[in-house]
Amino acid sequence: MSQTYFISRHPGAVAWARAQGLRVDHWVTHLDVSHIQPGDTVAGTLPIHLAAKVCQRGARYLHLSLDLPAHLRGVELDAPTMQTAGASLQAFHIQPMGEH
Repeated sequence: MSQTYFISRHPGAVAWARAQGLRVDHWVTHLDVSHIQPGDTVAGTLPIHLAAKVCQRGARYLHLSLDLPAHLRGVELDAPTMQTAGASLQAFHIQPMGEH
């Protein structure tokens, strides 16, 4: 049975996701990619190389995207501020292009 993971170390992002009514099986601050199975969904914010590993394992990656003004970069955001900044989950399929 497929599982849904929400990955973020930010309380505001978790509060935002909960307010969206997302069905999440695992709320975690750190993802162990070895637990991801084909058909799983991983949502949140991951470094690009980990997002690629999620996709390589046959899971779906939904990136938590925001359009932040410069003065909010590096600031811990709450759920209402994230909503105002246009927070959304966008599906991405990421794969490495090879060694360079």
